[in-house]
Amino acid sequence: MNKSRLSQYKQNRLIEHFVAGTTARCAAQLIGVNVKTAIYYYQRLRQLIFKYSEPSEQLLGEVEVDESYFGGKRKGKRGRGAAGKIPVFGLLKRGGKVFTVIIPDAKEQTLLPIIRDKVKPDSIVYTDTFRSYNALDVSEFKHYRINHSQLFADKHNHINGIENFWNQAKRHLRQFNGIPKEQFPLYLKECEWRFNYSDPKLQLKQLKQWVKDGMG
Repeated sequence: MNKSRLSQYKQNRLIEHFVAGTTARCAAQLIGVNVKTAIYYYQRLRQLIFKYSEPSEQLLGEVEVDESYFGGKRKGKRGRGAAGKIPVFGLLKRGGKVFTVIIPDAKEQTLLPIIRDKVKPDSIVYTDTFRSYNALDVSEFKHYRINHSQLFADKHNHINGIENFWNQAKRHLRQFNGIPKEQFPLYLKECEWRFNYSDPKLQLKQLKQWVKDGMG
């Protein structure tokens, strides 16, 4: 970003609008910069988030896992295997951070290695009744299933946290009216970052520091 012709003031204003969730087009009008410039700057911010967001440490304790599907305009069945959609796997430590990864499919042989890599043994893992999680019943984890058709949440036995993240992420991404598939990883990491660091002041501080570091 050191090649940017934007003044420091306008760069800071763009960062503030990015944190606030203002679209690049709207921010451009409010600040008085070219729309393409604002769009480019926003994209550079997402690249910095993708670069500097620390890799997720292993999760310990109570962990909720679930998959979700993003994008896709073709009509077809909804949910798992929906046409034209990008499958994403998420793990959330209750009271802590979420970790997401784009997956090729939601098969057991895809999901189980990710769980074993990201979750410490003897942790409690909460899932729904999807068959890909069957192997967790005889694993190094304590496995609890949630049957949505019978009972959505039973005290501690729920996956409300990870489903809340999916809802928040999709609500944020909806404003873009479609995201190019090759750029989706940047937007997904942005959603993860917004969830894990929900304080706008902290987000602002991190972004300004990363912009400064990115100039080095």
